[in-house]
Parts: sequence; C-alpha cells; structure tokens
Amino acid sequence: MLAFFSRFFPGAAPIREAASALYLKAVGKARDPAFYRSLQVPDTVDGRFDMVVIHTGLAIRRLREAPDGDVARVVAQEMFDQMFTDFDRSLREMGVGDMGVGPRIKKMGQAWYARMGAYDRGIDAALGGDRAVLEAALRENLYRAHPEVSAAPAMADYLLRADAHLKAQDIGTMAKGGIDWRCDVVAGGS
Repeated sequence: MLAFFSRFFPGAAPIREAASALYLKAVGKARDPAFYRSLQVPDTVDGRFDMVVIHTGLAIRRLREAPDGDVARVVAQEMFDQMFTDFDRSLREMGVGDMGVGPRIKKMGQAWYARMGAYDRGIDAALGGDRAVLEAALRENLYRAHPEVSAAPAMADYLLRADAHLKAQDIGTMAKGGIDWRCDVVAGGS
C-alpha cells in the first residue's frame, strides 16, 4: 500500500527503506545461532518466530520513545507492517492456502502483541528491580513448550543488555534505518 502512496508522497520511500533495513537487521540478529545453542531457544518455526518478535519488539520499543509526530514513530509502524507482510509471504511459501493465511496472520498478530506486552512489562519491572517478572514472561512465552529450560535468567540478561544497547543509540539514526545489534547474546561471549 505504501508503494502506491510513495508515487504521490515522495517522503514515504525513505520511511519504507528505513523500516526495511531495521526489520532485516532484526531478523538477522534473531537468527544468531547462539540463541539456539547457548540460550536453549527451540530451533523451530515457533522459536524463530519468538526471536523475531523479541528483536522487532525491542527496536519498535526504542523507536516509540520518540515524541509524538516524530518520523521514528512512523518508521516503527512501517517496520511492524513490513514484518506482517513478510509473515504472510512466509506462510504462503510454506504452502498455506489463501483461506488459511488470514486467520494465521491474525493469530500471529495477537501473539506478537501479547508477547511484547509481557516482555515490555518484564523489562520495565526488571529496570525497577524485579527481574522475576521478565523471567516469568520468558518462561511463559519463549520457553512455553519446555518449562524445564534453565536459560530464562540468561535470556533476561540478554534482553536487558539489548534494551540498554538500543537506548544508547541515536533515535534519529535508527529512524533512517541505522541500528547496531552488536550486543553479545551471552554476557562476555557470543
């Protein structure tokens, strides 16, 4: 849809390009093998979806710190929209028919909002001194199929480091597609 409007509103193309760059970099970080090896994230479609949720959510969390009306907020929305366009494409590539895509996308949207809401509350609680909320959110969402996983505290550490790392970055640079995900998955390591 934005492609249509970009013919009439030339400012839409840079927003689309910035959002695309941010989304692709978030997906790239979500694919880091260290999550699946060191932090016991299930190497499944669901586990990979969860890692995309976490990384896009962290980027959007940072972009939404911009004042109302700032281009960073528009880029955040465009990034979200592009993510779901990509999910739609991925479902079709996996063989989901036209009639099944819509309901699955709706469920993915609900899952994204529920998980990011839980992670946002957890990060905020951890920043206030209560890490248990974040660890519980990770056990319930990311590790739901494997409650015996012991990596929730290490994953909580990563989320807090990544959130701080993104907060230290210039929001104007991020709004132009520049983001640095060089934050170790495991403290002091890969």
